[in-house]
Amino acid sequence: MIEAVVFDVGETLVRDDRYWHGWADWLSVPRHTLSALVGAVVAQGRDNADAVRLLRPDIDIAAEYRAREAAGQGEDLDETDLYPDVRPALVALREAGTRVLIAGNQTARAGELLRGLNLPADAIATSGEWGVAKPRPEFFEKVIGLAGTAPERILYVGDHPANDIVPAHAAGLRTAHVRRGPYGILWGTSAEADLADWRINGLDELAGIVAD
Repeated sequence: MIEAVVFDVGETLVRDDRYWHGWADWLSVPRHTLSALVGAVVAQGRDNADAVRLLRPDIDIAAEYRAREAAGQGEDLDETDLYPDVRPALVALREAGTRVLIAGNQTARAGELLRGLNLPADAIATSGEWGVAKPRPEFFEKVIGLAGTAPERILYVGDHPANDIVPAHAAGLRTAHVRRGPYGILWGTSAEADLADWRINGLDELAGIVAD
């Protein structure tokens, strides 16, 4: 029985369009150029931040984040960034008595912004707040603690097979791979994605999975 559903953030709940547009504008490069580079590093199985490093090999990304914040061009999230199935899916799960949690590889600032959206979730946490990121096992130990139930009663939902499905499976959680975003689509037929208990095309499928 699934008692808690935990969601990844980027390309699971939130589209990354504006995130990468912001970086392209900050670096003064065409948005399409950076998007193409993101696609290239995703295809190589690399961290998508490597797209920025291709443009600026000497960049200190943490320092650049701070500079963007100081210039009023820092992280931003609003309702338009959410996939349209997010609120209905989260509401349906809570109405079914399932605990709904959000935990992904995001900054502490992103955690604040997510909470500001008043999503129908019982708790929201980020790697920046926890001090540990996926795919580290410690991240999923914290997920289990946040859920407050046995690992096999937790369903982790994410788009990234290597960062979401593999480590969550190793921690004993049930997993659902959502086929959207660059990682979700490009790596959706990989051996890592094959570890998922369920493959879904949208979050609206989760209520039926939990009910079964």
